Amino acid sequence: MSVTLIVILVIVVALVGMITYTYFKMKNAKPVSNSKNILVLNNKNFKTATKKGVLLVDFWAAWCAPCKIIAPTLNEIADTQNDFRVAKVNVDHNQQLAQRYNVRNIPTMLIFRDGKEAGRIVGVKTKRAILKEVEAVLAS
Repeated sequence: MSVTLIVILVIVVALVGMITYTYFKMKNAKPVSNSKNILVLNNKNFKTATKKGVLLVDFWAAWCAPCKIIAPTLNEIADTQNDFRVAKVNVDHNQQLAQRYNVRNIPTMLIFRDGKEAGRIVGVKTKRAILKEVEAVLAS
């Protein structure tokens, strides 16, 4: 019985240690600068930018650790894709846009086709998952 308790205690301590390490690693992650191919949108230019074609818009905040994690993936997508554009909206500076599109969690990525929301991705996703969602919109 005591050996089982010791094993369980070791596992619990290891899990708590891993969670703590991951938390501090994410909390102290440095912000990633945007690719030159990413549009920075605000209340003034949002409607114009989303009007034509397909646009993947990332709603993010500087303090959001998951947003920092997905930033390099979005940079890579913006640098390699020609079928659609990638943009970002800082929700701290553009709260009206976040409210208008009912963005409650970040990161949230909205896919616009010709000015209308055609898809929504919430949370950190892989490049493959993001591209799959956008390709579904492109195919429709």
